[in-house]
Amino acid sequence: MTERSLLVEVRDGVAWLTLNRPDAGNAIDIPMARELLAAAIRCDHDRAVRCVVLTGAGRMFCVGGDIASFQAAADRADDYLSELAGTMTLALSRFARMGKPLLTLVNGPAAGAGLSMAIAGDIVLAVSSAHFTSAYTAIGLVPDCGLTWWLPRVVGLRRAQELIATNRRVACEEAVAIGLVTRLVDDLNGAGAETAAALASSATAALAAARRLLLESYSASFETQSEREARAIAAAGVGDEGREGVGAFLGKRKPDFKGI
Repeated sequence: MTERSLLVEVRDGVAWLTLNRPDAGNAIDIPMARELLAAAIRCDHDRAVRCVVLTGAGRMFCVGGDIASFQAAADRADDYLSELAGTMTLALSRFARMGKPLLTLVNGPAAGAGLSMAIAGDIVLAVSSAHFTSAYTAIGLVPDCGLTWWLPRVVGLRRAQELIATNRRVACEEAVAIGLVTRLVDDLNGAGAETAAALASSATAALAAARRLLLESYSASFETQSEREARAIAAAGVGDEGREGVGAFLGKRKPDFKGI
């Protein structure tokens, strides 16, 4: 029986997704991309899932695309790369737009598409052994999986230009300083479980609306975005979460969003 490229486990409202090609540095080939897309669709639609966690097995988070599979495609490499990048785009778009938060636990080096996946989290936790590299132009390729969209947004255009042009390695401490990573942790599993539990217990519908507003913000004027916010907060105020949150605040108790 072929071992799955992606392990999926749902417990206590959290979907734990683990890239599972440790001997290949969790490199992404088409089977893994398809499994990621299927998992993203499942997480998006499964009402039992309130938070999604993405991490890697072994000592690497993800080294990027499976370069050996590119070479194996030979003269059909353009078809192969189109399918691979296209499938990953669908998966990452679904993760970005789903109505629940994404937590990435960077357990080791992240490069290429692995960098794209790492920084796509709403919260990014990393260990000291993690480092980050664009890597694409070093092998004559071009960034994909949304890297040229995400990277300028988290580190700024000027720094994104430098990281993509030079492919220099960013150590974890610098990654925190420039915004690639939310924070550095010693116990990744413990901190990840604690953060995931907190997110799963939070007002996920409100978080979903906030995620959507953030994604829309760069293409909107101040007035347009403020109007979207006004509509969103009005809808939240009469929603179940809003009623529970306000009632809990006034009643001086902890809100129970999971019970809604």
